[in-house]
Amino acid sequence: MAAGSHAVEATDANFSELINSDKPVLIDFWAEWCGPCRMVGPIVEQLAGEYEGKAVVAKMDVDQNSQTPAKFGIRSIPTLMIFKNGQLVDKVIGAVPKNVLEQKLQGAMEPATI
Repeated sequence: MAAGSHAVEATDANFSELINSDKPVLIDFWAEWCGPCRMVGPIVEQLAGEYEGKAVVAKMDVDQNSQTPAKFGIRSIPTLMIFKNGQLVDKVIGAVPKNVLEQKLQGAMEPATI
């Protein structure tokens, strides 16, 4: 794991720019007061380090950014969404083990089959 790699901070302001990356983008919608979010947080940080250069890993605090979660109809957190070329391709709601998130992220990294 690369030292010093952290999840990017996603905000309402930088969200559309963030998801329009040429790499898959994993966004963790979380809040300080959410217990399950605190379980997922360290996993998201690990993925940020392990996938540096291959994917964008970001976290959005839903208390500080309300437009984006509202736009996607996020009702419960943590919600983790994976985007590819600006499009939502996968979503996980609730605290899940690291291998589940890794499988979904790797799925988004595979070339699109036409």
